[in-house]
Amino acid sequence: MYPLGHPLHHLRLIKRMGQACGADLTASFAAGQITQTDWADMVTRCRGCREVARCEAFLDQIDRTAVTTPKAPLQGCRNGDALLRLRN
Repeated sequence: MYPLGHPLHHLRLIKRMGQACGADLTASFAAGQITQTDWADMVTRCRGCREVARCEAFLDQIDRTAVTTPKAPLQGCRNGDALLRLRN
C-alpha cells in the first residue's frame, strides 16, 4: 500500500492548484460552498496521489510564468473536478 503524504504539504498543493485553476478554496469555504469534510476529503485524495512531483513541477511552471488566466488542473488531478466546480 502506498503511504499517504504529509497533510500540510498536500493542503498547500491543493491551495496552489486551486489558485492556478481560479478556485479560491478559502473563499469557497467561507461562502459555504465546501464543508470541513469536503476540504478534508480533498486533502486525503491529494495525499494518496502518486504524482506529487509532477504536480509540483506543473505548479512551479505556472508560478514561473506568472499566468493570470485560470488553467485547467493537471490531468489526472484527484481534485480536478471539484476545483473546476469551485472556479470563481
